[in-house]
Amino acid sequence: MDKLIVQGGSKIQGKVKVSGAKNGSLALMPATILASGTYKLFNTPNLKDVWTFSRLLGSLGIFCELNDNELFIDSRGINSYEAPYELVKQMRASFYVLGPLVARYGKAKVSLPGGCAWGPRPVDLHLKGLEKLGATITVEKGYILAEAEKLKGAKFHFDISSVGATGNVLMAATLAKGNTLLTNAALEPEITALARMLVKMGAKIDGIGTSQLEIEGVDELKAVDETTIPDRIEAATYLIAAAVTEGEIELENVNPYHLATVIDKLEESGCEIDVNNDKIHLKMQGNPKPVDIITQVYPGIPTDIQAQWTTYMLKAEGVSKITEIIYPDRFKHVPELIRLGADIDVSDNFAIIKGGKKLSGASVMSSDLRASACLVIAGLIADGETEVHRIYHLDRGYEAMEKKLIALGANIRRAKTEII
Repeated sequence: MDKLIVQGGSKIQGKVKVSGAKNGSLALMPATILASGTYKLFNTPNLKDVWTFSRLLGSLGIFCELNDNELFIDSRGINSYEAPYELVKQMRASFYVLGPLVARYGKAKVSLPGGCAWGPRPVDLHLKGLEKLGATITVEKGYILAEAEKLKGAKFHFDISSVGATGNVLMAATLAKGNTLLTNAALEPEITALARMLVKMGAKIDGIGTSQLEIEGVDELKAVDETTIPDRIEAATYLIAAAVTEGEIELENVNPYHLATVIDKLEESGCEIDVNNDKIHLKMQGNPKPVDIITQVYPGIPTDIQAQWTTYMLKAEGVSKITEIIYPDRFKHVPELIRLGADIDVSDNFAIIKGGKKLSGASVMSSDLRASACLVIAGLIADGETEVHRIYHLDRGYEAMEKKLIALGANIRRAKTEII
């Protein structure tokens, strides 16, 4: 087991290339089930989650090989329709294979998912959407069994805008007979990117980039090459790390449009930001102003930057408030920040942050992916040394984070630990 040891006091400054989006790659990879052939997915991040999903596809008979951020996939050898518990339990995105399998092969057996240690994040919408398309769904010994001789187009409204459910039902609908109308579909860039790949494969989809998707089912799709979009959450994390350390950073290979609301909030806090094509330049002098945020579905403030923003507001002189709408109990990073000296009160889905207090290094535990990032950022501004444990969460979603931070001036290193 590894930990990160962070020495406080360094400014984050310099240039950094943003990696491909974790959630983007995990949406594109299951689409390869829909058509037999070979694929190249460019700009794929070298992450634990990508490797886990590759193993999952491998268990279905699909060959995957990642070299220099180019993921080669050969789906011609599919010989199984079961996604086993040992792999699905490691991340919720594994559930994405359900729709493509039942759409193409008429059957699927997928374990109920696992993932980060917070929730709940039920799969009801995935199942209701597939049932609406004609699949018969049963639950047996912790597995979802889905069967359909041929899926049929239908109208389905997502009660909650869900990225995972939208992706799953969208992929299934591409091979369904007839027309499908999905309303209140997720607007996230990862879904838009998936839809565009499906169109390249031969799918007929209208309304891409909107909350209403119209799909005309086709008999078959073809294999294609595609490029994964930049990771907007990684980009936001490095912007916040530079801002909180009063640094200066330039992000390369980024889509600023995907970060519009985050950029607005950073500017409101006092950052100077310049956007130019696929680059974002940020400079911060002095402490930030306290700025409240409310997490929302895209294009609002992402829940995945809530923890990092919490750390940022610890530097602000004054009181700020975070309202977590998406996952109301996503505050497991707060007790660890309090160990460093933070003054934060949590009640229901609100966090009140009293900033301006000195942080002191200590040993802290990561509870999930974004909490890990927030604790590393906190270590950058804490006096002395901070040890961040359970960084296997971090390795799931940030490609070589400590190497990038070191290149930006951080004093940070990876070491072994006995703590599990």
